[in-house]
Amino acid sequence: MQVFPIPPASGRGILWFFIIIIVVLIGVTLMLGWAAWSTRNSRAEVSPAGLKLVGDLWGRTIPLDRLELDEARIVDLRGEPDLVPRRRTMGTALGNYSAGWFRLRSGEKALLYLTDRRRVVYIPTLDGYSLLVSQSEPRRFLDALHETAGGADGHTAGDTTEGE
Repeated sequence: MQVFPIPPASGRGILWFFIIIIVVLIGVTLMLGWAAWSTRNSRAEVSPAGLKLVGDLWGRTIPLDRLELDEARIVDLRGEPDLVPRRRTMGTALGNYSAGWFRLRSGEKALLYLTDRRRVVYIPTLDGYSLLVSQSEPRRFLDALHETAGGADGHTAGDTTEGE
């Protein structure tokens, strides 16, 4: 029997290929870890500077004068089918956690930070999208927005959840 070795491939191309794959895998792992951390540590901060959403990649500060607080209300998504997220356009969805840009069943564009679909504050904006934010104390959150923005009593006519 005669053996004829095949010449090895150039080391550079293969080495760079594996380095790129490893960097991508590390990046994906870090992003998934951050998303998992965000499912337990997201929050909304109300200040004169605006409503600051803190969490994963989708966090931002929205000036209070861009929020249509007169139309904001507390909702239970189980009874509001038009407000249920239908399609994720750019966001995170892990179990009960949904954050980022979604289209609602009504077709409306929305920025979501949802962990509990029973206690949600719905806030339209002047910028062509709405916010859906889960809150442990939705009434207190909505009142804080109104008070900080200079609203009268902080209550809206569309409030559908009692005892919050």
